[in-house]
Amino acid sequence: MPGVFGGGLIGWRMIEFMKNRLIELILDYAFQYSEKPVFRLVHGGMSRFYFNCKQVTLDPEGQYLIGHLVLEKIRDLQVRAIGGLTLGADPIANAVSYTSWLRKDPIQAFVVRKKTKDHGTGSLIEGKVRPGDRVVVVDDVITTGGSTIQAVEACRSYGLEVVKVVVLVDRQEMGGRESILQTVPALDALVTREEIMQVYGEGVIHD
Repeated sequence: MPGVFGGGLIGWRMIEFMKNRLIELILDYAFQYSEKPVFRLVHGGMSRFYFNCKQVTLDPEGQYLIGHLVLEKIRDLQVRAIGGLTLGADPIANAVSYTSWLRKDPIQAFVVRKKTKDHGTGSLIEGKVRPGDRVVVVDDVITTGGSTIQAVEACRSYGLEVVKVVVLVDRQEMGGRESILQTVPALDALVTREEIMQVYGEGVIHD
């Protein structure tokens, strides 16, 4: 199947190429590894792995790759919108929304605030979405899954139907994937920690 970037689908060879290139970007700009658990995570735990994906999700090439790869994960779901908890989800949702417009099948982007604003409507959700819409929640990295679940709960409180979660990187620790799958029907990761470590050259590391 040939690659098509003005509309339609892209072939599996192109998807594989894009994923491999995305892994290269993550290794170059977003990933650190230590033999000992020296990286303190948001929830307070320590890890040998550190991902700061902003330099990839805010990069033009990174957005190009992410936009196409996420769309391939959701293209059969007939969703109206995609978004997640600010700030990590914002560039991902925007990349997917823009790419969907180029493919002539536009999907709206939305933002989930971390807390309600103290003026106006006080809504946690910003964007062209309305109760009853089918949506996908995205995030850059999952560890415990807490920020992703927070976004899912905010969407549901607004009346949105969350049909899937897609994340850029699954750290494969702290039970994040399992926790998220208790709240949504499906979850996909563009890249896993194991895949990163295989390319990194250290092999698959088990905690």
